Amino acid sequence: MRILFTGASSFTGYWFVRELVGTGHQVVAAFRGDGNYQGIRAERTRLVGELCETRFGCPFGSDAFLDLARTAPGGLDVLCHHGAEVGDYRSPDFDPYRAAALNLHRLPEVLRALKDRGCGRLMLTGSVFEQGEGAGSEPLRAFSPYGLSKGLTAAAAAFYADREGFIFEKFVIPNPFGPYEEPRFTSYLMRSWLKGETARVQTPRYVRDNVPVSLLARAYAGFVAASPTPAYTRRLNPSFYPESQGAFAERVRREAAVRLGLPCALELGEQREFSEPPVRINTDLCDPAALGWDEAAAWDEFVAYYAP
Repeated sequence: MRILFTGASSFTGYWFVRELVGTGHQVVAAFRGDGNYQGIRAERTRLVGELCETRFGCPFGSDAFLDLARTAPGGLDVLCHHGAEVGDYRSPDFDPYRAAALNLHRLPEVLRALKDRGCGRLMLTGSVFEQGEGAGSEPLRAFSPYGLSKGLTAAAAAFYADREGFIFEKFVIPNPFGPYEEPRFTSYLMRSWLKGETARVQTPRYVRDNVPVSLLARAYAGFVAASPTPAYTRRLNPSFYPESQGAFAERVRREAAVRLGLPCALELGEQREFSEPPVRINTDLCDPAALGWDEAAAWDEFVAYYAP
């Protein structure tokens, strides 16, 4: 298939493009920035450029984006709208209304331009931290203003897709981890152990859904490749390690220790406060065999990324 993809400089975006191209799809990656990225984002962008055609300075809904939609050689089959306004997504002052407006900038025009080129599918990436997504502590409110922005984006995208005659599809991301990630939980664990330090988990009682990014990418590519029924809305909420953060940290410790030959000391704190919902997980358990994914090989790759 011929795919127009947004958000390819992100952690999951790089992996999704990598898997889509690896399974035979033709991808054009539209980047909001001019390509002058820094750090790990620059590395991911470089790798995407080795995989597929790239267009820089092409924010969603801009004149440049509309021109790309209208002139892509051979037309397009799917718009994979993975990009989103992130900013300081952890801030309580994050503006969800501005973010949703940027995520959907001139969406009706974009869809009409794509429709003229033979495209009839809009696949949006969502988050388990949106309102009404996943399963867990009730009510299923948005985790944060950022989560709220993702939910607002999804509701509006579904409305306009239906109005313009597009099939609307949603792929909901939980907690991905793996090579080329931003400095977050698993990178903290690995770097602590490689320095001979004890890793400490401050919130071991939160139950979250941690999915290896290579498995998540397999699920995404499979979802894109499936042929939806016209006028049928589809969604996938992939899950793999739905467990407490303490149990997940111990899982990472075991896998790292056997591959590094290090003790990988771990200490779990006494969590007494729950500023976030205690439980939020996805609902569609991934089948590694059906996706042709090797769990041990994925752990090998993960550990080798931090300790090559």
